[in-house]
Amino acid sequence: MKISQKGLYALQAMMMLARHHHQGAIKIREIAYEEDLPEKFLELILLELKNARMVESVRGAKGGYQLRRDPAEIRLSEIMRLIDGPLAPFADAEQLRVLIDRDLPHRSLYQVFLDVRDAVAHILDNTTLADLISGTTPRASRGRRAAKKKEKGSVLPMVVGGHKGE
Repeated sequence: MKISQKGLYALQAMMMLARHHHQGAIKIREIAYEEDLPEKFLELILLELKNARMVESVRGAKGGYQLRRDPAEIRLSEIMRLIDGPLAPFADAEQLRVLIDRDLPHRSLYQVFLDVRDAVAHILDNTTLADLISGTTPRASRGRRAAKKKEKGSVLPMVVGGHKGE
């Protein structure tokens, strides 16, 4: 899987719209400025997101773009598949399964690619825009748990034996 510049811009724009979800429509110029994105390219991306019914445009002086759904209902996988296509290095997971069944000498290689695809899909399918803007992504949660374990672990050697360094 490769995330294109277009895909990255789409995610950044959608995050910005998610952060301002309850403030109404945001002008393209404001999105471009806040996210440091090229305005003309952003117009094309937002049009694609609008056609996919992820965002909607509002006309008038207070017009612009806004999310059509709550940020907690928009998964990263939807955005990535729309902008960059399949999440696998091959056309789709089914193609990999066929290769695993047919190409016995290379079965383990294709299985690795399928496992990578499945892991990526799982993360993107289970991460929403709301997760991104709140910082509660799966990786961020794991990082906090690991930090807590490390803190607890650093105390343990000092307690063992009753004296530091024993």
